[in-house]
Amino acid sequence: MAEQRLTFPVTGMTCANCAANIERTLRRTEGVSESNVNFASEQATVSFDDAALDLKAVMKRIADAGYGVPTVKTEFPVTGMTCANCAANIERAVKRAFPAVVDASVNFATEHLFVEYVPGTLEFSELADAVGRAGYQLILSEETADPEDAEAAARRAEIRDQTLKFAVGLALSAPLFILSMGRDLGMLGPWSHRAWFNWLFFLLATPVQFYTGWDYYVGGIKSLKNKSANMDVLVAMGSSMAYFYSLGVLLWPALGDHVYFETSAVIITLIKLGKLLESRTKGKTGGAIRKLMGLRPKTAFVIREEKEVEIPLSRVQIHDTVVVRPGERIPVDGTVLEGESAVDESMLTGEPLPVDKKPGDTVTGGTINAEGRLKFEATRVGKDTALAQIIRLVQQAQGSKAPIQALADRVAAVFVPGVIGIAFITFIVWWAVTGDFVFSMIRLVAVLVIACPCALGLATPTAIMAGTGKGAEKGILFKDSTALQTASELTTVVLDKTGTLTLGKPTVSDVVSLDAQIPSEEILRLAASVEKGSEHPIGKAIVKRAQGQGLSLSDPGGFKAHRGAGVQGIIDGKPVLLGKPKWFLEMDIPIDPAKKALEDLQSRGKTVMVLAVDGRATGIIAVSDALKPESGEAVAALSEQGLKVVMLTGDNRETAAIIAAQAGIENIISEVLPDEKSRQIKTLQEQGERVAMVGDGINDAPALAQADVGFAIGTGADVAMETGDVILASGSLGGIPRSIALSRITMNAVKQNLFFAFFYNAALIPIAAGVLWPLEGAPGFLRQLHPILAALAMAASSISVVTNSLRLYRKSID
Repeated sequence: MAEQRLTFPVTGMTCANCAANIERTLRRTEGVSESNVNFASEQATVSFDDAALDLKAVMKRIADAGYGVPTVKTEFPVTGMTCANCAANIERAVKRAFPAVVDASVNFATEHLFVEYVPGTLEFSELADAVGRAGYQLILSEETADPEDAEAAARRAEIRDQTLKFAVGLALSAPLFILSMGRDLGMLGPWSHRAWFNWLFFLLATPVQFYTGWDYYVGGIKSLKNKSANMDVLVAMGSSMAYFYSLGVLLWPALGDHVYFETSAVIITLIKLGKLLESRTKGKTGGAIRKLMGLRPKTAFVIREEKEVEIPLSRVQIHDTVVVRPGERIPVDGTVLEGESAVDESMLTGEPLPVDKKPGDTVTGGTINAEGRLKFEATRVGKDTALAQIIRLVQQAQGSKAPIQALADRVAAVFVPGVIGIAFITFIVWWAVTGDFVFSMIRLVAVLVIACPCALGLATPTAIMAGTGKGAEKGILFKDSTALQTASELTTVVLDKTGTLTLGKPTVSDVVSLDAQIPSEEILRLAASVEKGSEHPIGKAIVKRAQGQGLSLSDPGGFKAHRGAGVQGIIDGKPVLLGKPKWFLEMDIPIDPAKKALEDLQSRGKTVMVLAVDGRATGIIAVSDALKPESGEAVAALSEQGLKVVMLTGDNRETAAIIAAQAGIENIISEVLPDEKSRQIKTLQEQGERVAMVGDGINDAPALAQADVGFAIGTGADVAMETGDVILASGSLGGIPRSIALSRITMNAVKQNLFFAFFYNAALIPIAAGVLWPLEGAPGFLRQLHPILAALAMAASSISVVTNSLRLYRKSID
């Protein structure tokens, strides 16, 4: 068996300590190698050995810790079964193929497959394929193709429940507070001081304490069972102190003459309001994922039996012929077969201009067909589409932890026990100094209630979620939050020349014969023949030019490629070499006759190749590769950001200098062999630089991996996409300064959030403890901070952090 890595929603968390509880619980589970729980996105990512345990066991551990994982139950008709053993075969096939399936059972009598799975982890088309491979057929109807989003339903149910509890708390605590304040301020008559009035307070406060506030008791007990303490413990303790003291006064009047039922009720109601607003606001930070998911149409039109039929998106298969009309969204990735149109890809790439499409061009699911009718062949469906991969990347980035979060996590781990300790020390000190039990108890309650571990827990993940979400909208995909943080600390950006600064589409510009007996057409023919079958862009350009001129190419014999230098082979019985001038000098083949022409061509920024036949230089092939239109602007933007820009190329110094000058780059590293690129990056790092590498090809992959942050151009080779830390989906260099600007404003928001969270607790906990009491010049409400004001401040603190993170969506990075 193998290690599985799953990401799934978790319900029931109330603060960052809950996330830490789940992480600890899972890490102590045999077979789990890694667990990461994000309180802001309410998602857990778990890596586990499926030979040691399954998802059901992981979910049970989470449930035992007091939390939940929502699941979906769906049934499908199945045909082809002949006996009960067939049913068992299907069950085994489904469970083996899908680790995210919690349970699968087949009823042979009704011929139905019942599946319970974690939402967002199962593609029905893949389920049908798995059942098909087992020898049976799963029937997908429109009803089963688009099940209710169980995660969203669970979130909505949770918010409805919290809203109802808040409404009950508000309905009872508002009159309780008004009556209590009215009595304390002498605005009510003597009747309000009778014993029955306190019992009225008790009747109003009790439902608030044990219905509206019940979640805090449950959460606190769960936390203590896990040998930790969270926000629920603080709220339950603080409100219970006021409530049970007041109940004690009712039952034993000798304890005191004043009840504090309104304090416990209003504390719970205010904090419930704060958590409710926090949940709603926090949900907005994950809006980018929902937007991306919303790009997928529910259905697609395909050609079946020469007829155009509408089917659920999940039933589209590879090689299906898909039809898209003007104004419709393209459902899956594919290659255009018929029609011409302009396609709006801005929702995926961030580039506003529509892209023209014709037969042979690729189209991407989620984009909009703006004009003509297109017919295309589906090449990627389900989880393999570009849109599905982008959604996974964004989820992965939002679920990861940035290094800067480590400090907040360490503080959160000891925060609540520390606050409880401070609260009881406060009580003991004030009781010893004043001898007033009630005054000391009020100070204790204020300390418990004002402390806010949630602000600490939300400071980093909410900003990361907003930052990565905004990046996705602009075609900038961070693979994890470490890349986002590191990008804000860069000092140097290294740009590969070919395909990054330039279009990557070299064309032959000059063919020069050094032998009067050999025409330039023969020079081109020999060069193209030795490059025949080459995968190198320059080799392809030479072959394309020769074929365009109708030249007849020979098959090379004894072909050998010299990495980063040139190629050689036998053409028509003669040894032919084609490569860089430097290579010929290393082999002691004189190129003096070519010197003047080489210098002239190189001075114009062209890449030159020397052709030698029978050990004698006989011609020159010059290739030019135009700069991308946005290269100069992108380089200028990077320089304005205070970054050192370096061009890395295998070209000679003279050619490289011309291209660099055109792009506005002053720093050049030239004549670098492909396998030396990563070494050059390492050299810069050893000089103290924080280095970004930008590339798009297979040769760039080691350098992208070596760099502190690797930027992969989205239109490049798949291996570069895998190696890069940041993917620029638009393929535009303008995404580099935008991504760095985004990383900087995101990390600024993180630092602001952390400062606010630390400052809030560091400043207000001592005030709640009464440090300002001896200062008669201080405002009265601060000298003796009432627990109700403390609860209001606590509710506002976490909302302030989340709201600050949401400001990122309004920031400009262009």
